[in-house]
Amino acid sequence: MLGQGTSLIGTWVTRVATSWLVYRLTGSALMLGAVGFAGQIPTFLLAPFAGVVVDRMSRHRVLVVTQVLAMLQSALLAFFALTHLITVWHVLVLSVFQALINAFDTPARQSFVLEMVEREDLANAIALNSSMVNVARLVGPSIAGVLIALVGEGWCFTLDAVSYLAVIASLLMMRLKPRVIEKSKQRFVADLGAGFRYVAGFAPIRALLFLLAVVSFSGMPYAVLMPVFAGEVMKGGPHTLGILMGSTGVGAIIGVLWLAQRSQIRGLGRVIVIAGVSFGAGLIAFSYATTLFVAVPLLAIAGAGMMVQMAASNTMLQTISDESMRGRVMSFYTMAFFGMVPFGSLAAGAIAQRWSAPIAVRMGGVVTIVAVLIFFRAIRAMRNVIRPLYAKLGIIPEVAEGMRQATEIAPPTGK
Repeated sequence: MLGQGTSLIGTWVTRVATSWLVYRLTGSALMLGAVGFAGQIPTFLLAPFAGVVVDRMSRHRVLVVTQVLAMLQSALLAFFALTHLITVWHVLVLSVFQALINAFDTPARQSFVLEMVEREDLANAIALNSSMVNVARLVGPSIAGVLIALVGEGWCFTLDAVSYLAVIASLLMMRLKPRVIEKSKQRFVADLGAGFRYVAGFAPIRALLFLLAVVSFSGMPYAVLMPVFAGEVMKGGPHTLGILMGSTGVGAIIGVLWLAQRSQIRGLGRVIVIAGVSFGAGLIAFSYATTLFVAVPLLAIAGAGMMVQMAASNTMLQTISDESMRGRVMSFYTMAFFGMVPFGSLAAGAIAQRWSAPIAVRMGGVVTIVAVLIFFRAIRAMRNVIRPLYAKLGIIPEVAEGMRQATEIAPPTGK
């Protein structure tokens, strides 16, 4: 947590600095959307293939390689910015490079959690990880706002590059039980097809991924339009952008800390629905805000809903997934949660350019709520599928005990 938390602060510094740099160079909401698209589309395309790699290799080793490459990407951004050679095309190309890294890093990092903690601690571990992410979301933009105003974007990228040393060191210091990796007798393409069939054929996983995909497309791209809200709607500058981004982080921290104190996995379906509606409603209300006084609490509500929905969905997916398929399931999670964002970013940028940024965010909030209501109907119909699985894993002890006693009492069948 210490190593990853330090690195994530640097990552958020770079995200804010990149958005501000692109907006300063172009003054275009559409270009903000285009950079967001370029920075995510390779993740969408490559994630299923990366999932097979993650299931076949040491997830720990994959993470070390991806973090070293990510440090190189930030160092290149810093070099071009500090030498005043940087253009929007440099940002686009390096954003694509980072997205290629993320395609492998995200499923490896998500599925690696169960190699560090026991299954009964999974929900708390994911929530604590999310709280770490959101502390970084709070601290990083604040640091970025100050650095951009004082010394420019180049030093933000430099700080990010240095911060990767912390997570690389923490990974190298880990001493873990070696994971037993069953060598697949199938070809790579066959393993890829098996992952598709597993995800498509298991209704609870399919419903969770559908919700994540739609919400990521419609709701998540609000972040790429924050420079427009800061500069045009709120009539501010880098400090205003830092406050807006930070307020989302405050809400997210509150939400995941509440999730972390939950002692059981049962009831997460209901949590996902409430959190998703809160996210959509928060975005709709924020789209009408014209002052920081109104915008900050609304973004906090949206941030709490967004992060609780994501963390709870992550927990459910990892809980009900088979170990041999976990890397592939989390690659589809990456594809749904992160991979759909570029399409949403492009659409949000185009809507903002044609009409306005508030209308783009408002439309995203409405679509988010509709998707959550569809998921709510689907998850109610799937309780008979999820309960036996939870019982088998010991998550519903009373049901598991009843099943055991029934097995002991039942007469032998002779088969």
